[in-house]
Amino acid sequence: MSQPFPNTAPSRFTLTAGSLLICLSSGLTASANDFAAFQQDESPAVAKALATTPKHYRQIEPSLYHLAQQYEASLASLSAEDRHERLVSLAQFIDRKRSAVAAEQVIGPGRSLIGLLDPDHGLDPKEITALATAYTCGATIFKKTDSSQSLQDVGNAFLSAVGTAAQPGATPTTVIVLGHGLPTEIQSYHIPVDRLAETLVTAAASATAAPTSIDLSHLTLICDDCYSADFMINLGDGITKRCRERSLTLTCLPTLIAGTNRDCVGHADVGRKFVPHFWKDVIELFYIRKPHPEAITLGDFLEKVDNMMYGYGRRPIVEGGHVVGYQLLDPTMVQDPVIFVPLTEAERAELAKLLGLKDAASCDLFLDIG
Repeated sequence: MSQPFPNTAPSRFTLTAGSLLICLSSGLTASANDFAAFQQDESPAVAKALATTPKHYRQIEPSLYHLAQQYEASLASLSAEDRHERLVSLAQFIDRKRSAVAAEQVIGPGRSLIGLLDPDHGLDPKEITALATAYTCGATIFKKTDSSQSLQDVGNAFLSAVGTAAQPGATPTTVIVLGHGLPTEIQSYHIPVDRLAETLVTAAASATAAPTSIDLSHLTLICDDCYSADFMINLGDGITKRCRERSLTLTCLPTLIAGTNRDCVGHADVGRKFVPHFWKDVIELFYIRKPHPEAITLGDFLEKVDNMMYGYGRRPIVEGGHVVGYQLLDPTMVQDPVIFVPLTEAERAELAKLLGLKDAASCDLFLDIG
């Protein structure tokens, strides 16, 4: 059985192939329709100019669309030719950043893992500890398992561990959250995104009595729940805001991996175990399949995980023995993951120049790279 994570939204029920499929009752959103228009009106010329494969372009196409939407004011007054050239330049910028970070380790020797698992379903700590053992990582898992614990107790313990991991000089750490989510909350434990941002900033600034900057580059956060991309955007904005309020220089944000894209619910298979689709594919690719790589990198998420996730809600179109495209079957099942990576000052300056903006401060400190 496949079920969306949020348990507060209206749902419809469809019996297919002997299993119960539960998905949200809403249709395509306005932004989805806008993306479809982008795919039809602008993507073909951009893809042709990039001279890349259809598979590679579809991996960066949503990132390019959202970047263009975010900075639409800088594109609105351009001629059609200039707009096209700017979109091509932005796509190349995204591509360069993907290449630059592909080898960065997410799970592997020398890193620690912190897990927060939904309390109400069959998510087992082994979904994380097995990976930790296979890749020589230490792992600390938080999950409400009995009545002597409260959600608040477990949530507080999790935040304490995350705070310790955020401190300067701490072991590089990947934080993994599996369960229910909202754009502004880890719903399973009622942890507001603002509280997580506050925890990270406070801990990262704890090295000295009068800190001037914070660096969270040693952290990676993975969320596989509903609206996780929206949550990550809010987290990045929240960290940035708190640093600004305290006159702290934010040297580097964490890397943020979302199992679902913007305005998108997540799905899970519910049977003997409850495992979200995104994390299930991570386990399939990097634990069940042999041989294991030495470490799991950002490039693995950008390519292998993304490629496997693309099959949800779509059917491949095969011609001449090759996949030449995909047919959209059920938009409610689509939850394409997205990765946000921090930008350096030099990269922000380059992005500002590409966008025709006056200074780097006009650009966010993180970028959606697909």
